[in-house]
Amino acid sequence: MRRHWRSLAIGAWSLMAIAIATACSWAQAPRCDATTRSDDCTRVLFIGNSYTSVNDLPAKFTAIAAAGRHAVYTEMIAPGGARLADHAASAQVLGAIRSGHWNYVVLQEQSLVPAVEQARQDQMVPAARLLAAEIRHAGARPVLYATWGRQAGWPDGGLPDYAAMQARVTQAYCAVGEELRAIVAPVGDAWAMVFAEHPEIPLWQADGSHPTEQGTFLAANVLVAVLFHEVPQGLGARGSIPEVQVPALQAAAARAARGARGARGDERRPAP
Repeated sequence: MRRHWRSLAIGAWSLMAIAIATACSWAQAPRCDATTRSDDCTRVLFIGNSYTSVNDLPAKFTAIAAAGRHAVYTEMIAPGGARLADHAASAQVLGAIRSGHWNYVVLQEQSLVPAVEQARQDQMVPAARLLAAEIRHAGARPVLYATWGRQAGWPDGGLPDYAAMQARVTQAYCAVGEELRAIVAPVGDAWAMVFAEHPEIPLWQADGSHPTEQGTFLAANVLVAVLFHEVPQGLGARGSIPEVQVPALQAAAARAARGARGARGDERRPAP
């Protein structure tokens, strides 16, 4: 009898172990790497500059997406100070767009260009047109990474404070997104919400320009919310950000993403 109960117990534990292993396999995001070509793998190319590379935005985006069980593969071309005009003239960038089998290509303009009407018309708009055409020709969708204003604004450019610069930058990205019928990831809108409602959360580094880890986390959550139509509250990948700050950052990302242009579900995702 004792041996019989021992056998039953061993059998029960074995079944439980199998169930746990199966559940874990379901919870894991599907395999997604440089060679993966399937509907289960979302491939995203990031094109920008240090606003993208600082704190490794693509890695944050990938980790947050994975926490929501979305498998993502990313690559990044983001040399410091680069403008979209530089990328549009780059054989490396154009080659990467054409050969990567991307689902989305995220475009981030240099921080000052959208804030100046003449620079927007002369530099940002022509470059974005060319890049968006290349992206669509390659079967992907262009995404505009709408950034934030500088902490002290840009007085030399006639923008005396953050609010004035943020309004100009947001207007520029929205106008370009409207013309190109591109997805706009409204990171700047989420940034403004956090700045107004939670000034204790640091978004800028000491230079008043580049993002802190919180700023990059916010941007990554906006991108996840826009591209996967998912409210990101509760997802992980916060790194060293204090846990108490996470709900405010993710709530702002979700609110901003609800108004994102061109990110509606009635548009078909391009085939990988």
